Amino acid sequence: MRIKWYGTASLMIEGGNTRILLDPYLRELNPSLAPFPVEEAAQADAALITHPHLDHFSDVGVLIGAGLKKIYVSENGIAHAQENGIPIAGMVPVGANERFTVGDITVRTFQSRHCKFDAATVLSVLCSPRTYRQFGNAVKLLRKIKRYQIRDDIYCFELSCEGKRVVVLGSAGMEEDVEYPRGADLFVFPYQGRSGMHRYMVPFVQTFAPDKVMLDHFDDAFPPFTRKVGTERFLQTMKKRFPDVEALIPEENTWYEV
Repeated sequence: MRIKWYGTASLMIEGGNTRILLDPYLRELNPSLAPFPVEEAAQADAALITHPHLDHFSDVGVLIGAGLKKIYVSENGIAHAQENGIPIAGMVPVGANERFTVGDITVRTFQSRHCKFDAATVLSVLCSPRTYRQFGNAVKLLRKIKRYQIRDDIYCFELSCEGKRVVVLGSAGMEEDVEYPRGADLFVFPYQGRSGMHRYMVPFVQTFAPDKVMLDHFDDAFPPFTRKVGTERFLQTMKKRFPDVEALIPEENTWYEV
């Protein structure tokens, strides 16, 4: 298996002759970021949506227009698509505790939770001059965010093929009573949403106990509500707390072997 990061939480995972796209988001509110490779991404055999928030689901219509045929998303996400004029013919409802195959890749789903923003993160946005310099973006985002709200439909995905396993969290939250898959070859962790993410991530690495941790979602995808998160402390924490676990900070549009 191998994996490619397209920015934010967007991933392409390849196993055997199958490619699965996760959480596509075009990041058009920050033109300084690398363009999203729509044509390549749309050729995936299917897409998986961890949760139907703005930055994980709202751009699927563009991918459908470019040729994406199948999307696994919650029933709530399908309802959002209908309300926002996104074609739903290829959408397959998915929930927690399911197992299915897409070509050569087996997918398992686990109930998850969204990251809870802490006071420091909220205040950093409210008090930043950048927020008011980009007031137009903020208003546009708030209006769009209202159209893509989750309920309890946020999932963790395990993808397996060729004796390898990749576990992907769409947001940094866990349910206390869920038995999550341990010992994956690669664990993808979203490094955004709270201050001190290098500390906050520790229980996640302990719970999932992977061979390798890869970050995503650490880019400045929708300013002024996001910022590029520094990853130096992540590397320091991994070296100190988990010296036997490989730490990976991916470059965009680059394949990595699982």
